[in-house]
Amino acid sequence: MEENLAVAGQLPGERITRLYRRWAHGGAGLLITGHVMVDGRALADPSDVVLEDGTPLEPFVRWADAARSGGGRVLMQINHPGRVVSSDMPGLALSASDVSVDAGRYSRLYARPEPMSEDAVREVVSRFARTAALAADAGFHGVEIHAAHGYLLAQFLSPLTNRRTDRWGGSLDNRARMLLDVVHAVRAAVPDGFAVAVKLNTADFQRGGFDEGDAAQVVAMLASAGCDMVELSGGSVESLATHGHPADGRTLAREAYFLELAADLLRTAPLPLMVTGGIRRAATARRVLDQGGALVGMATALANDPDLPGRWLRGEQADVAPRQAQWKDKALAAAATQAVARRQLARLGAGCSTGRSPSAVTSLLGERLHRRRALRRYRRWHAERSRVL
Repeated sequence: MEENLAVAGQLPGERITRLYRRWAHGGAGLLITGHVMVDGRALADPSDVVLEDGTPLEPFVRWADAARSGGGRVLMQINHPGRVVSSDMPGLALSASDVSVDAGRYSRLYARPEPMSEDAVREVVSRFARTAALAADAGFHGVEIHAAHGYLLAQFLSPLTNRRTDRWGGSLDNRARMLLDVVHAVRAAVPDGFAVAVKLNTADFQRGGFDEGDAAQVVAMLASAGCDMVELSGGSVESLATHGHPADGRTLAREAYFLELAADLLRTAPLPLMVTGGIRRAATARRVLDQGGALVGMATALANDPDLPGRWLRGEQADVAPRQAQWKDKALAAAATQAVARRQLARLGAGCSTGRSPSAVTSLLGERLHRRRALRRYRRWHAERSRVL
């Protein structure tokens, strides 16, 4: 999940540390952080954490210590947003091609991307590797490379956003080249025993986009590249599959959204797979494992009840019912639903109990105010950083 809890300098602060210490003692065997950006010039949100050369490492050491404090493992999710950058943000909006985000009437909120040169591709690959090496230095057990949800590596994978005619575009082998280069570069930069995982869409849920057949081929490529685990997810900012509104018109289950699509992969995959997407009941988690999943991924459920895994392990039939905004405007409803979950994260990070799920309207308004303050802070940091560089 995207915590949106970075403090000044785009660093993890006490709230993130406290949040992960709380989760570490809730029974989860593996914690995967919200995405950490590999380039401070390209953020999906002004509250995103950044880890790159020159970043103070001590806050990340504290974060890793907190996440390990319950005896489990922790991976840092590392990411580059590509074109998923707001038009009011300073910095870079890069992509495989100059295809802007199509979010209907909200499209104007996103910057128009610049197609990446060969040099820019190589720089981003090296940035992923450097961030992974720093994560290892900070005490994380591994990294998860984010290649889902319409971010940069997913933009290269999808034929809808990758219209290149060079070695980075066209065939799936070419479209997967950047992701595989990142995996190889990360593996070469980190010590033995450091885990390298990838988050991948089962499908983009857009007609003509990355689909289940593509996912199966990429999983095989990742296994050959030495990847340790693949998390299966789906959708993007243009297709809100994780909120039940895929752009291609398919109907998704209300829980374990991507399990049916992943069924064939779970039977044949050459490496461990994790299935995520709305899982909130022990019976659903058991179904994922029974069908061949190695790990069960949960996010929103743990925002509402950080003790849920431990309760299941003790035999309790506990579940949670996160608040879902049921509004006619699906994009706004999805934003409000995410805002509710992030408000719960902020509560946990403040040392409070989650309590009753907050209202969607209040959460969305509060997040807008939070983003306004964070954007002012990020603009100042970005300007100072630019002067130094």
